[in-house]
Amino acid sequence: MKKSIPFIILLISFISFSQENHRISYGFESNSQYYLDDSKTGNFLESNRFRSNNFFKIDYSYENFYAGLQVESYEPKAMLNYSPNLDKTNLGLYYMGYKTDKIEFTLGHFYEQFGSGLILRSWEDRQLGINNALRGGRFKYSPKDYLHFTSFFAKQRKGFAVSKGNIVGFNSDFDISSAFNFENSSFSAGFSYVGRTQERTETNFDYKNSTNLFSSRVEFSKDNFYSNLEYVAKGKDAVIIQNQIKNAKKGAALLANFGYAKKGLGINATFRRMENMNIYSDREANGNIYNESVVNYLPALTKQHDYLLTNIYVYQAQPQVSFQDPSLIKSGEIGGQLDLYYKIKKGTFLGGKYGTKIALNYSSWHGLEADYDFAGFDYETEFLGFGQKYFSDLSIEVRKKWSRQWNTIFYYVNQSYNKRYIEETFGEINANIFVSEATYKMGKGKSLRFEAQLLATNDDKKNWAGGTVEYNATSKLAVYINDIYNYGNDNVDQQIHYYNVGGSYTVGAHRFALNYGRQRGGLICIGGVCRNVPESTGISANITMSF
Repeated sequence: MKKSIPFIILLISFISFSQENHRISYGFESNSQYYLDDSKTGNFLESNRFRSNNFFKIDYSYENFYAGLQVESYEPKAMLNYSPNLDKTNLGLYYMGYKTDKIEFTLGHFYEQFGSGLILRSWEDRQLGINNALRGGRFKYSPKDYLHFTSFFAKQRKGFAVSKGNIVGFNSDFDISSAFNFENSSFSAGFSYVGRTQERTETNFDYKNSTNLFSSRVEFSKDNFYSNLEYVAKGKDAVIIQNQIKNAKKGAALLANFGYAKKGLGINATFRRMENMNIYSDREANGNIYNESVVNYLPALTKQHDYLLTNIYVYQAQPQVSFQDPSLIKSGEIGGQLDLYYKIKKGTFLGGKYGTKIALNYSSWHGLEADYDFAGFDYETEFLGFGQKYFSDLSIEVRKKWSRQWNTIFYYVNQSYNKRYIEETFGEINANIFVSEATYKMGKGKSLRFEAQLLATNDDKKNWAGGTVEYNATSKLAVYINDIYNYGNDNVDQQIHYYNVGGSYTVGAHRFALNYGRQRGGLICIGGVCRNVPESTGISANITMSF
């Protein structure tokens, strides 16, 4: 960090005294926790009870030029279950560039996504501990409003260092409907290439230093109908089992999405098949638990639930090859989900005075049907073959406004969760979850919200109950208390109340939050990507400030 301080001071000084017409923004975020001993969740046995993740970001632009940096501090230690590569204080990101209507050139760190992300996506999510920014050079060129090209050469961020492998990429997007002046429809196409180059480990398996991925996609919409289709072909890559190269196999992915939407009605269907689709900037990072070195974006395509008990059994996408034992072999996943939204009109028997909104979602995911050779760590898949069931989720949501003051939500979820194949442990869970929520608006920014939840199952840790009370005193100040209780656990010592009490205060672009309580061990998921967290008890604080 000491070597970075003069550069930071120089940049801040330049920004402070630069010409008129410059634009500057500052951002600061701090997430901290003080961990406590607890007879239920266990004593804190790590070093440094106080942990803190902090981010200070500066963005600056002047005419066509822009620059920025992000300083990160994990002092005295990063919060639990963040990568050990996130340590102490250092310069996390830095970049500068030049942009016009037709060209853009960036040096330093940048984020990029090609298509849906199946082939490439770099992004930051501080709650999940993800920042897989690319560091190198990127060039964008738009000769026409309907034609765009992107190319780059980079390494990927890994903590405060970068990956061993080099990443090169090219992307093209062509808006055909704009080019040919289609009036009643929209049609576009795209092509992408991403390559990872890294010195290969000498083995008897046939793969090269470079692993290449090619993606092609089309999107079409007309009137109320829309659709998109993307296919990815992945070249041979080493199959790593328990940190050893056991084979070399190709990969592929197919993503299809269709939908229809008009006032009061929406239907969307998604299908995805993935085979051996993991790609890392460090080949040996295969299977890492901190979401580091991940080149592409493979989220779980399931309903993203909002409630505590609906997020206990959360599906994670299974694109990887895994040979754990003859009864537990995987080479990818196949499945999809269906969304249906309908609003019952006002003035009808079921719609009432304000109408009624109904949302239905169903998702189902399976392993790939294949002939597996456990001794040879090899397989041959069927393209549209559905194998072992991994997960299914059926949810029904009814939103109803009864008056100007009262709104309610009734929510039902049926889940089937194959712990054996998702977590590679043991057990299958079938659960029914019921949620009721009511909000009472008292005017002048005041409101009171209640939740009651129940998870019923004869499997795993058995039944749970939960509840939440949230009070918004003003549009700026909110306080809450919630609790989920594993009352059905066969082990009486594990019948734990995971309670939390806290609040937040917002003023302008600044937000301050404080919480005390227990964290249930398991997965925290955002947008279908998850991070594992241990059970803990403590006081946590969040500060977010923008200038």
